Amino acid sequence: MISTDLCIIGAGPVGLFAVFEAGLLKMRCHLIDTLPQVGGQLSEIYPQKPIYDIPGYPEIKAQELVERLMEQIAPFNPGFTLGERVEALVRQDDGSIIVETNDGTKIHCQVVVIAGGLGCFEPRKPEIKGLLDFEGKGVEYMVKNPEHFRNKRVILAGGGDSALDWTIFLADIAEKVTLIHRGDTFRGAPDSAEKVHQLASVGKIDLILQSNLLSVSGADHLEEVRYIGRDQVEKKIETDFLIPLFGLSPKLGPIAEWGLNIEKSAIEVNTLDYSTNVERVYAIGDINTYPGKLKLILCGFHEAALMVQSAFKYVYPDQKLSFKYTTVYGVNTF
Repeated sequence: MISTDLCIIGAGPVGLFAVFEAGLLKMRCHLIDTLPQVGGQLSEIYPQKPIYDIPGYPEIKAQELVERLMEQIAPFNPGFTLGERVEALVRQDDGSIIVETNDGTKIHCQVVVIAGGLGCFEPRKPEIKGLLDFEGKGVEYMVKNPEHFRNKRVILAGGGDSALDWTIFLADIAEKVTLIHRGDTFRGAPDSAEKVHQLASVGKIDLILQSNLLSVSGADHLEEVRYIGRDQVEKKIETDFLIPLFGLSPKLGPIAEWGLNIEKSAIEVNTLDYSTNVERVYAIGDINTYPGKLKLILCGFHEAALMVQSAFKYVYPDQKLSFKYTTVYGVNTF
């Protein structure tokens, strides 16, 4: 059995940063994630996507942020159990918790921190004839490696941030980029929407609004996408790839059975310390909810910092917390 102070469920950016904050207070951490690598959605869904709202970085690619976080927490030697899903929390007589995974791994800890992002998630798949037949054969639900689309004809579908961001990014990589959206306005950032319109105005991309995808077809690989336009006329586009970006469908999985207060697939927390209604269990990052919640990485970092201050009392019940600035003492002194 593995023994640690904090067991963090989720090895995304917020879970990784929690290791740093806990390490400053001399608390050990072990992270569990269903994915085979650290980084959560950043590594799994958009590793090469630029992120613009990390303090100190005007722009940083998602995978680079993960690598920087790993470098930051290296001095604290966290443990990792990857490719396994947490199935149960077993309360012990002294209040501590044993976390059990689907592969039989057991971690004994004083505090559980749920930093699972959206939980177990899967892409929302639109109802398009033939779509499932071409998964992995031209139909992709995420962009892991933009180079995969270099000099190819790519159709993206959607109206959110991911659709806008990848349209902008792939415009300089793909031979031809087409963005199809069923509305005439976008849900994503206004600045990104403006950039997409600018690219369309100069002929860098094709922008098709008020249109709905109908079907996909081809031989061994995707060759054609059909859609119905705003004029209600069916049309077709020859393409190599279709990337429908309609968001993710979050699934809490076993977390939903742990007695936590849950609202709309998110865990309710107390903003004093991001604790849940279950003692010694905290939730930080996108998986939690509270009045005024913003699903931003930097907000998750803030939640992690406050959470560890509260968790300290369970790890060191006989000690008084005395937090020092890292700028004064340096990380290696903690």
